[in-house]
Amino acid sequence: MEKKCLDCGDSIRGRIDKKFCSDQCRNNYNNRLNRETSNLVRNVHGLLRKNRRILADLYNEGRLKVHRDALFVLGYNFSFFTHIIETSGGQTYYYCFEYGFREAGNGFIELKENSRYLNYQ
Repeated sequence: MEKKCLDCGDSIRGRIDKKFCSDQCRNNYNNRLNRETSNLVRNVHGLLRKNRRILADLYNEGRLKVHRDALFVLGYNFSFFTHIIETSGGQTYYYCFEYGFREAGNGFIELKENSRYLNYQ
């Protein structure tokens, strides 16, 4: 019984448990299987990186308070963040990696950097 490659259908030579005729076919097959999941993860990661960059740029410019609309204009997506921290004082910070913000009232938000995450490099 001749075995066929799962990707291209060519004959397989060698070990009896081989499923692919080459590394390229194995990679093609697995990439095709994981394409949808990989695209979702890649898109979400891109949004998180963009949000982080926007917060980092504003924070590093020394802007600790900014209007919510300014973030929206820069392309910040408020639906994507990495984690939430609630302080003992009842304040809620939304973080995108080490940069975060909290609602400060009147449409303004207060930016913050959590230096605890800078030590994980």
